[in-house]
Formats: sequence, C-alpha cells, structure tokens
Amino acid sequence: MSAKFKPNILIIDDEISICESLQGVLEDEGYTVQTALSGEEGIRILAGEHIDLVFLDILMPGGMDGIETLKRIKQMSSDTEVLMISGHGTFDLALEAGQLGASDFLGKPLSLDSILRKVEAISAKIAIRHSDRDGDTDSHAHGIVGDSSQIQEILLTIRQVAPTNGRVLITGESGTGKELIAHAIHAFSERTEAPLVKVNCAAIPQELIESELFGHEAGSFTGASKKRVGKFEQANGGTIFLDEIGDMSLSTQAKVLRVLEEREYERVGGNQTLRTDVRVISATNKHLPDEIESGNFREDLYYRLNVVPVHVAPLRERVEDLPLLVDYFLSRFCRENGKQTMSLSDAAMNNLRRREWLGNVRELRNLMERAVILCPNQTIDESDLSKEIRRDSTDGDSSEASLKDARQEFESRFILNCLKGNSWNITETAKQLGIERTHLHRKMRQYEIEREP
Repeated sequence: MSAKFKPNILIIDDEISICESLQGVLEDEGYTVQTALSGEEGIRILAGEHIDLVFLDILMPGGMDGIETLKRIKQMSSDTEVLMISGHGTFDLALEAGQLGASDFLGKPLSLDSILRKVEAISAKIAIRHSDRDGDTDSHAHGIVGDSSQIQEILLTIRQVAPTNGRVLITGESGTGKELIAHAIHAFSERTEAPLVKVNCAAIPQELIESELFGHEAGSFTGASKKRVGKFEQANGGTIFLDEIGDMSLSTQAKVLRVLEEREYERVGGNQTLRTDVRVISATNKHLPDEIESGNFREDLYYRLNVVPVHVAPLRERVEDLPLLVDYFLSRFCRENGKQTMSLSDAAMNNLRRREWLGNVRELRNLMERAVILCPNQTIDESDLSKEIRRDSTDGDSSEASLKDARQEFESRFILNCLKGNSWNITETAKQLGIERTHLHRKMRQYEIEREP
C-alpha cells in the first residue's frame, strides 16, 4: 500500500457552492477532483474515467436523484466508494443508501475536518485493496522501512498478530510511524475487506468524544438535530484505531472498557443496546504506567488494551535505518515530482547521522521531500540539507504600520513559507503550525494565499 495514495474524486451536487468549496479544500490536500451538477452529468464522467470516490448529494432535481445515481454508480463499478451528502436526509434514506453500498452518510453543513478524515480513511481502504490485488504485501508498501533489530522485531510481531483478533497497543514518540503499523496489521488481517476506522482521541473535544465513538440520538444534547452513527458502529466487522489513547478522559475510558469487555454500548442519549465486533488497535506517545500512577488512566483498561505491546524506537536510537529510509523517501518523492533518481553525498549522510531527530521519521520525510524539490542537482549535498525556511525581517520605516498590521504581515508571510516548505501539503503545514486544517484554510482565505502552479 502506498502511504501517499490519492484517490480520484468526483463531487455530484446541484449546489454549485458546495461543489466549489469542497473541491477547493480537497485540491488543497492534493486530490484530483471533478464536479458535476446532476446525476446524469456525473454518470457521463464515470463512464469515461476511473473514479475512486464520489461525494453524492441525495436530493437533486431532474430525472436522477441521489439514490438512483448511487444504483447506477454501483452497477458501473462496485469498487467505487460513495459518500452520500444531504441537508435534508432521513434515517430511512441513509439506511437505503447503506444497503445500496454507500460508505457513509454526511449531513450539511459539511464539517471539513470530518470530511478530510473520512477521505483519508477511504484512501487507505482503497490503497489496501489495490495492494492486495497486486500481491504487494512487503513492509515497504506500508512505509515500515529499516534493517535494525527494532524494526525487524516489529515486522515479526505484525506477521504474528495480524491474523488474530488480539488487541495491540503501539507506543512511541510522535513521528515514529505508529499509524503505519496499525495500517499494516489491518491490511494483513482477516478483516482487511472491512473498514479501518481511525480516531485521534487528542484532536476531539472531550465533550464530543463519546458522540464520536458511540454515536448519539437526535435531541440528546444541544446541536444534536439528528442521529449520528459512531466510530465503533462504523468499524463493525473491521478495525478501530484509537490514536493518542492516553488523552482520553476517564469517563470515556470507562465506556470503552465496557465495549472491550462486553462488546456492547449505547449511543449518547439512547437506551438501545448495540453490539459490535471490532478489533481494537490503540497508540500513544505517553508512558501509560505513569499516567495510571497519576490517576489519569485506568489500569484495567490498560491491561485490556495491552494484550500485544509494540514499541517503536525513536529514529535517534536506530540510525542504522537511515540509509534505507533515505533511499525509500528519495525514490518516492522523485517519482511523485517527476524527477530523476537522486542520492545523498557522503557528507550529507553524515550530517543526517549527527542530527537528534526530535521529529523522528516524520522529520526525515519532510527534509527529504524538501531536498528533492529544492535541490537542482541529482546529488544532494550537505548544504542542500541546511536550507531552512527563512523568516525575513520587514525592512523600511514601520511608523505608518500598526501592531496589528505588522502581526498580520508576519503571520501571512510565515504561513506562506511553511506551505512552501511542506510542498503545499495542508495537513503537514497545519501540524507544523499547531492548528487545525480548517483554521489553516480560513487563514489562507483571509490572507489570499493561493497554491502556486
């Protein structure tokens, strides 16, 4: 599976504003996106091109509404993933869409963060399906690269645990590749055709985490205008990946413990007991025994999750993996950017060996991508690795500028430099800035920052 797989996307919606805003956000993330204002137009596009994922409005005027269009899409290509969207959806319509093969049902107004998470999950699902068909099951297909004893032990554990239903707790610093291990375990498991649903427990407000995990009934709290299907329900038959589990509140931990022990739960505000069959993989960059000692994590939940522990060592403790990782990233980014194969000089490799790698493999990946884009030669030298983002100071008289103007000028320039340094990757730039992707999109619109051709 390619960690950089980007599906071709088609948006079918009679509201041109929805098409344009959704297209803009997805294209900023690097996806190839087309739009159609009717079911008939969408079907014509699907007949002539390969489309991996369709956003489909359920209520459209004309001869083909969303349900009829969904039927036609599935007749043409059963593998095409379809996300239904509507501002007037009912449970019956959502149920019918699900029975016809829709992946999910999204309500308007659309939450951009939720949409991007769903697209990422579906991208991984499609990529796994492609790699399975191609027989591509080596570790490099999942970005798990290295010859060190630590990596070889992890690969052995993946092969041993994947065919089972055993719960796995992945620990390690941020940027070490914990999510890649979760993807590999799911891809090599018996559940690979079922969903892999990811939940970042640190990114969801505590007051919403239970609704995100277990769903909620309409009217269960302010703003809950309709029923929501939770992640455990979405992952039924597949795998749920609870990332940053150490940031989950104690009250939510108790409910997750019940799911693990009894395989049942209720939606928020509901009284119907639901059952689920999911494989749970969790990850954290915290030392959970210390969190237990501090009273921040339940000991009984820890032992339920930690059936098979997998620890990912930081890159500075396995520098022998650097040459393989460098070759892997250089090959990948040269291919993606249409460049001839590039390599590192001995001085550049020695430079990498001396670094602390506080950002781990993620930091190396970003450094290699930047070097591929900016280096004019096929050999990357030490000087090419030291080109960092410049924060030029403002010259000239500032007497006419207010503090607010100066702050906005600096913020605009800083965001632009970060975007360029991350090759206009919105997700990586938002991580670097420490803000949500939707916040970054708003800032880009505010400062009229547009992606360079």
